[in-house]
Amino acid sequence: MLAKVKTGIDLGGSKIELIALDASGAELLRRRVPTPQGDYLATLDAISGLIGQAEAALGVETSLGFGTPGAISKATGLLKNSNSTCLNGQPLWQDLEQRLGRPVRMANDADCFALSEATDGAAAGAGVVFGVILGTGVGAGIIVNGKPLSGPNAIAGEWGHNPLPWALDEERPGPACYCGQQGCIETFLSGPGLARSHDQASGRHLTAVEIVALAEQGDAACEQSLRLYEDRLARALAHVINLLDPDVIVLGGGLSNCRRLYANVPTLWGRHVFSDRVDTRLAAPAFGDSSGVRGAAWLWGS
Repeated sequence: MLAKVKTGIDLGGSKIELIALDASGAELLRRRVPTPQGDYLATLDAISGLIGQAEAALGVETSLGFGTPGAISKATGLLKNSNSTCLNGQPLWQDLEQRLGRPVRMANDADCFALSEATDGAAAGAGVVFGVILGTGVGAGIIVNGKPLSGPNAIAGEWGHNPLPWALDEERPGPACYCGQQGCIETFLSGPGLARSHDQASGRHLTAVEIVALAEQGDAACEQSLRLYEDRLARALAHVINLLDPDVIVLGGGLSNCRRLYANVPTLWGRHVFSDRVDTRLAAPAFGDSSGVRGAAWLWGS
């Protein structure tokens, strides 16, 4: 029989992914199923079925940690701020514990990403870690001495819904954000934000992935868009360094695959950081797209 097996489940908008880790962090099993669209009860069924099949294959009942979009409201105990809108206002935590017949732990998916990288990834052993998601949206998780920081409002790390700092005149008031504000960091630094900015500057409709690839091939307009993106990312992260002073910032999400960010952004952020030098390290994720689900497993400790 396997001992001390930790299972993490990442509840995404398109897929539900499960990973089982042993005490050393070695992967024992990985499974995924499509996320039922717009159907809360079907989502609970899919999660229960996935866990049942995995534990049957492992031959042991495991600890269960969940990474979710959004967060559990401290006021109501219900899920809030999820882009999978069928989950909002639902007692997800309570329903899962009732269905599975045991305690579960739950955290925002960005917190899980940061926890994974702080536990045995690119920021292992660091005291304060800021784990950034640069994808369809922009968010972050904060880990302090190996534990996620949630805060009294369960929004610690909601970096994407602050205004872009040191904004240029042409960046004001900024694009409209779904949160109801304008000029949020997310509207500039998400994948769609990069694509929108490039479209406005060049008139070319390209995805973020295409912009990065064409810049590598010498396309002048794409190179200009990426340089502007790097400057904006440097300003936004300098703001984080001034507030939090993390040991390590780890990038995740699709844009974390742009390797030049790790060399270029630290050369730009110093002019905005209130210090004579910047020792914060900018790191690529050790586990890539697997970090979120691994972090869900580590919610029960390493």
